Amino acid sequence: MLKRMYDWTLSLAARKSAEWWLGIIAFVESSVFLIPAEVLMVPMGLARPERAYRYAVIATVGSVLGGIFGWFLGYYAYEIVARPVLAFYGSLEAFEAMRSSSSRDAILLMLITSGLAHLPPMKVVTILSGAAAVDLWLFIASAIVARGVRFAVLAWLLRRFGEPIREFIEKRLTLIASCAAAVVILLYFVARYLLKSGG
Repeated sequence: MLKRMYDWTLSLAARKSAEWWLGIIAFVESSVFLIPAEVLMVPMGLARPERAYRYAVIATVGSVLGGIFGWFLGYYAYEIVARPVLAFYGSLEAFEAMRSSSSRDAILLMLITSGLAHLPPMKVVTILSGAAAVDLWLFIASAIVARGVRFAVLAWLLRRFGEPIREFIEKRLTLIASCAAAVVILLYFVARYLLKSGG
């Protein structure tokens, strides 16, 4: 099933309506869908590198709007809608653990790392943010930064290197982004430790 979803998403890049589909995929990825928008953005950017930054903006806007939708699902419809979605993806148990133990700062940290490297999955964090009543405007600002940086870097790579960078993007970009996310997490805990020590 996942392979079929991936292939279907990839096939959208060849359509005239590809930009609309990019926005739609970015939107649903942030709240209910499993396949990341990069699957569609990479072939689009390789075919039209001069439009790579345009695609990055479309993906960022779609992703942030999808994140807001996920926030509302978590805030207003957790039991009815969000809980079954999380259960479907096998994320419910991990979500409940995060929901009961995470502070607002930790949730915002997860939003940044999720935006950069899908750790944890974006839809989990957007729903968690709503369920934990994280300030919506702070959530939106964090989502814009996190997703905007990832899509902008992707657009730069596509414009700068073109087709030769495809293998790097598909196989190593997530690893590098994950390392960057790990550094962000480490800095967060170091800062917390120093603040506590100073206090």
